[in-house]
Amino acid sequence: MTRNSAEAEPFFWWEGEILVVNILGRPAASRDAIGKPRGHQLEVSVTTAPRRGRATDHMVRFLAGEFGVAPSAIEVVFGRMNVNKQLRITAPQKLPRPFRRS
Repeated sequence: MTRNSAEAEPFFWWEGEILVVNILGRPAASRDAIGKPRGHQLEVSVTTAPRRGRATDHMVRFLAGEFGVAPSAIEVVFGRMNVNKQLRITAPQKLPRPFRRS
């Protein structure tokens, strides 16, 4: 496992072509957005209310567009019904700003 060495507790790391991301979800937000890293999690806001995993499903569809992959390329490892999540994104085609090195 190759981890990002930019922080003591990274919010993402690579496992081959798979990007593993720890997420702090913000459901029922005013807009869908990728926020800033908060410790070992990346803040992601979605407009959908947190009912029966719908906010997580919406987040997966939103992030699929941001990473240039199909929603099926994103696996929710844990946290489908919780704000604390871990996602595995297979072969992302794009990297949003928080993932790019400055």
